[in-house]
Amino acid sequence: MAKTTELDTNSRLIGTVIPVGALRTEKSLGVGEFLDLLEFGSLCTKMGVKLIQILPVNDTGHDSSPYSALTAFGLNPMYLSIGEMEEASGFEKALAAIKKDFDQQIRYPYEALLKAKLDLLRRIFEKHQSAIHSSAKLASWIEENPWVIPYAVFRRLKESNEERSWKEWRGQEGPELTEELWDDPALKDQHLFWVWVQEALDRQFHMASQGLKEMGIILEGDLPILMNEDSCDVWAHRENFDLSFSAGAPPDMYSPDGQNWGFPIYNWQAQSKNDYQWWKSRLKTAEKYYQAYRIDHVLGFFRIWATRQEDASAAMGRYIPSLPINPKDFEDLEFDKGRIRWICEPHILTGDVWDALKKDWGGPYTDEELAQAAQRVFDLALERIDHEELWLFKKSIRGDKDIAALDIHSGAKNFLQKEWINRIFFEFEKDCFYPLWFYHESKAYASLSAEEKEALDELVEKRQEASEKIWEAEGLRLLSVLTASSAMLPCAEDLGAVPLCVPRVLTKLNILGLRVVRWHREYDKKGEPYVPFEDYPELSVCTAAVHDSSCLREWWDREADQNDISNLMGMPSLPRIYNPGIARMILHKIVSAASRFRVFQIQDLMHLSPAWYAEDPASERINVPGTINDFNWTYRLPALISDIAKDEELIRQVKELGMVKVAERKGGK
Repeated sequence: MAKTTELDTNSRLIGTVIPVGALRTEKSLGVGEFLDLLEFGSLCTKMGVKLIQILPVNDTGHDSSPYSALTAFGLNPMYLSIGEMEEASGFEKALAAIKKDFDQQIRYPYEALLKAKLDLLRRIFEKHQSAIHSSAKLASWIEENPWVIPYAVFRRLKESNEERSWKEWRGQEGPELTEELWDDPALKDQHLFWVWVQEALDRQFHMASQGLKEMGIILEGDLPILMNEDSCDVWAHRENFDLSFSAGAPPDMYSPDGQNWGFPIYNWQAQSKNDYQWWKSRLKTAEKYYQAYRIDHVLGFFRIWATRQEDASAAMGRYIPSLPINPKDFEDLEFDKGRIRWICEPHILTGDVWDALKKDWGGPYTDEELAQAAQRVFDLALERIDHEELWLFKKSIRGDKDIAALDIHSGAKNFLQKEWINRIFFEFEKDCFYPLWFYHESKAYASLSAEEKEALDELVEKRQEASEKIWEAEGLRLLSVLTASSAMLPCAEDLGAVPLCVPRVLTKLNILGLRVVRWHREYDKKGEPYVPFEDYPELSVCTAAVHDSSCLREWWDREADQNDISNLMGMPSLPRIYNPGIARMILHKIVSAASRFRVFQIQDLMHLSPAWYAEDPASERINVPGTINDFNWTYRLPALISDIAKDEELIRQVKELGMVKVAERKGGK
């Protein structure tokens, strides 16, 4: 075997992003597999591409999203090349049947294909069960990978409970019984099946990783910051997580209710007590395969947008950590108890309930029906303030999930859920008040005098400024743990509402930030102009698109402000419909960015050749955020890698990208 050389991650280079499942070779079974990375690496070598970035590859069970893993350590059985396993000898017909059923599909059917592969693996395991059970090699691998024991127990329990969440499991089979269950002779083979699969995955992925390294290609992994609540890691190590909150993102112009991802936030204080061993183990495992890694949602290491379990809408969330408003602050503003209640609890007029019912009744109604529906709302959800025609939510209503569960008219329910967030502050813990994201739009804020509004805004801003100091310290502390624990090059996904402290910390720790051309604009300037490519920081990854966005072609044809982009490119007469010529012009400009890494989705590189244009550019997307369907995360290359490798024009065009010089700053360097 060729000698492995250390890769230079400090050089400027061209890279590509591809999900492992998208790879297509003669040997793969309907979906890309780890060993297919070797053939893809050979193509990248011809094209002068020096970095391959992949999406997360952990076991996600029946969920096709790679960001919804059952484990931070185990790999997805989908990516196992079964035909390359010694034990698969004699199962050629079964392998051929899977290939026949799935190989010609444009996008792979995740659940059906996973079931087919796991069913075959079980047949192979049963044939070799005795040898696997007594394998000294497998026993040694288990010792080197202790995470696999709780994983195997978790996987068996999940299967025996019909894949339900561990919160719904029958009996008392908690993580404290892991060792006892693992040692149970009657369950041993069921556990060993999952261990055997993971050992094979580890061996093949390591083989592919080493092969890429010998080609001089950097393999960059993706480490999602959060864990699925229904995961082995949360089940087995609940002390590392705070299950009373779920992480997400605050409201914005695209998501007026914010985003509630449903994943628990971390209990950093608990993790600090054992020196963040879970994270260190996670990085050590990743380091077996990668030379660089993407830190997903790096902002979450500074502060995370957290929503209480009582609420589904992230509009009721807050940043953790952050400093609250306290009763002393209200006292300083000369707000009495009534005033505090006015700004912290929604006040609902009797007439507004009736109006909501009339507006959304959905057909003819009688006065009696309307009165009964309104009375039901008052009885179940609201309590009157003295004898006024003014109501507060009952104390039994703890969040919008309680409102959703009420047996009341849907029109009233929708109204109450909107009213639930119609306030300035929410008391998350006793005497700890936090402002709502859109508190300026609340009925209470509109009722304040100009002086009161100014004083309140000043108080909120003061708390945020103080909180940013906490965020900077938190981010520096946590990211220092990551950077000190691994030799891999860290690359941060720092998109969103980025506090000023984030780029300072990333620069201090030598972490590359992310610059997505379509979103990298000077938002504080008139017209929000695009940042010139020569002004991109060296310590960054520049890209044209991400897995959650449209590809460059669809963006240009359907979404982009073509005039602004043409001006950015210095080419005012660019064609309005994407073609290989415009692809070449745009990509040549992007690779001139001063960023260290210029990384493109493989779809964007393939648009340099006319041979690989899908009829509908939207079909080339990897994921459409906010949707759940069979389309997301199942993208496949339009042809075998061996066929793409015959496209000499594509190879020549991509190779030319690596020869483009860095754009000079205005006035020279």
